[in-house]
Amino acid sequence: MGFFRREPIHKRLGRDLMNAEAGGFLAEPPNVMGKPAFLGEPGFHGVSRPRRWDVITTATAPEVKGNEVKFAALPDGTLIVDEETGEENLGAIADAVEQQLQPPYRAHGVRQTESLWVVSASRIDVARFEAQGDKLELTETDEGKTFLVDGNREFGSVPELEKLGEATGDRYAIEAERLDADLWEVRVAAL
Repeated sequence: MGFFRREPIHKRLGRDLMNAEAGGFLAEPPNVMGKPAFLGEPGFHGVSRPRRWDVITTATAPEVKGNEVKFAALPDGTLIVDEETGEENLGAIADAVEQQLQPPYRAHGVRQTESLWVVSASRIDVARFEAQGDKLELTETDEGKTFLVDGNREFGSVPELEKLGEATGDRYAIEAERLDADLWEVRVAAL
């Protein structure tokens, strides 16, 4: 064989593989009708991602200003607004969510047209207790207990958080974020 080849090696090897006599996995490509591969076609693979939102719906609220709203609805129906432009009532947006999801929940709405909003909401757990800071993290493991207030390690704990964690087992992690005064959004997970 000469120094200068007429056909690149990758093309020749590919042709030889496709024309192989053995009829293996890559012996011939799938046909136009979708002949399944040698190992079959996968129906699904991996683990599905958890849903971020429990409800996605639309609402008509032309009176609400801005392009985005974020709020939490408490069990008694009170709305605590995280982000909004202006002081308009978010009742129309909350009503659209509450047709499918009862409070308490956290919602995020984005304006689509002059009056149409797309709103996504997820269920939350709410607890009432007194504590310092705006964000609490309590973790109980075999090594001991860790309590963070606004990201800083603190000594002590909040008995109400411990009760919530102990209900899930001996090892747990709890995040609590202040909604208003002594109302907290809590997330509890067993470890």
